[in-house]
Amino acid sequence: MVLEQETNTAGRIRRVALASAIGTTIEWYDYFAYSTATALVFNKLFFPSLSPASGTLAAFATLGVGFVARPLGGIVWGHFGDRVGRKAMLVASLVLMGLATAGVGALPTYHQAGVIAPVLLVVLRVLQGISAGGEWGGAALMAVEHAPEGKRGRYGSFSQIGVPAGLILAQLVFFAVNNSLSPEDFRSWGWRIPFLVSLVLVAVGLVIRLRVEESPVFAKLRSTGERSRLPIVEVLRARPKQVLAAAVSFIANTALGYIFFAYLLSYGTSVLKLSSTTMLVVVIVGSVVWLVSIVAAAIWSDSAGRKPVYLAGSVLLVVWSVPFFLLVDTAQPWLLIVAVVVLNIGLGATYGPQSALFSELFESRFRYSGSSFAYAVGAVLGGGFAPLIAAALQSSTGTSLSVSLYMVGVGVLSLLAVLAFPRKPLVAVTAA
Repeated sequence: MVLEQETNTAGRIRRVALASAIGTTIEWYDYFAYSTATALVFNKLFFPSLSPASGTLAAFATLGVGFVARPLGGIVWGHFGDRVGRKAMLVASLVLMGLATAGVGALPTYHQAGVIAPVLLVVLRVLQGISAGGEWGGAALMAVEHAPEGKRGRYGSFSQIGVPAGLILAQLVFFAVNNSLSPEDFRSWGWRIPFLVSLVLVAVGLVIRLRVEESPVFAKLRSTGERSRLPIVEVLRARPKQVLAAAVSFIANTALGYIFFAYLLSYGTSVLKLSSTTMLVVVIVGSVVWLVSIVAAAIWSDSAGRKPVYLAGSVLLVVWSVPFFLLVDTAQPWLLIVAVVVLNIGLGATYGPQSALFSELFESRFRYSGSSFAYAVGAVLGGGFAPLIAAALQSSTGTSLSVSLYMVGVGVLSLLAVLAFPRKPLVAVTAA
């Protein structure tokens, strides 16, 4: 009987982990499809009256708008995630993201509808941002709160790998469509395909997410009546330093991450004059390394501790920022791959332990709100306008060194925040 019970528990945990990975992969596929299209075609489709450089800046600005909406999503999703449940909000976020992404694929372009086209693009990007603001917290907590003691990093990584997996999937779909059509057909209608594919993926994700059980931690909160009435207010009162440290620690990861997979595509094709196919391959290779390093870092954090692993990755991001663009500027594909491989090892080390680390900073009654809000604020301060800032720096100075110095600056900022983390978990995560 005991053996059967343990087997059922292990099977339940694996189902939750798999659902977390697949659900976040689909969610972030939608989010990154927008980033990829921004780098490749949105400047021509929605801002054709501007110069190429100005059009690129305008396109990256719409990318940043989604980040501005993420703290709002973190507050709303966090509130109901702490009041209603983790599972319900994960389902809601997936539906909203899928509808917004498919909507982008159905938009008229500037030539078809005039100024209303970029306005609608911004509205849909805001909806994507609201969804993304609450998605991560729910997926992370479902994985971590189901995990057995001593394996929270390992199981928490399942929500983290959805980010590079979604990026890889988006890049592969764009790669396939881009190489199956002529440049004219791709700009005319082919760019819509990756967005419309979202409807199928969301249907798959919903089937998977609806079958998992609620987090045992939240189930206990509900049964004991210990849920917070205003979780975002309570977490900001009880754990303000932890919210601040968590948010700032994430700035470098998300800023350098978006420079890698959003700005680098545009930089490689427009400045270095490399083909979009070459740049997509470079980003895919880097994303695979990112995924593997996330898992390795998360497992390592279960034995070494979250802070040492996070610290090692933060140092690497600072040290590698200048060599990164020195290698990229050679325009040699194999050197570009070396540049993104090392960068993504640092990104993985600062992302792999994050689910477990953030969960261990906040009490369960306001954990969804604290984790989601910190994550969303870090994202908007870091990745929200990183491609726009990088493009503006490159355009105004004429050198990628200015972008490298920006990367070093945000890297040092996050490194200081990581030093403020406690060496051991502040709170218990399990329901027992």
